[in-house]
Amino acid sequence: MTVKLQVVETDIRQGQDEEIPYALTTTPWGSDPTDVIIKAYDAGASYTDVTSTVLEGSSSVSGDVITTPVLKSLTIGKDYRIEIQFVTGAKTLECFFMVHGER
Repeated sequence: MTVKLQVVETDIRQGQDEEIPYALTTTPWGSDPTDVIIKAYDAGASYTDVTSTVLEGSSSVSGDVITTPVLKSLTIGKDYRIEIQFVTGAKTLECFFMVHGER
């Protein structure tokens, strides 16, 4: 069975002044996620970790839904890769989605 790492709802556009927490349902990969780690990267040539710059607050889990910290302070024209790592059962999994900073 092949499981895609990129979530279906990707290539999201978010304005530079917007502050949005995103929700991920892990049911396609497994239930009751734990040990959640969320990172944000500038998806440009340097692929820099920008977690401390664009993510604020903590993630949370309710059932099979992981809610990210608030994504904010995006730069117009930059692409961001948001990676969500979690444990379900005996598996450690990671998926990602892309966000494009807009005016």
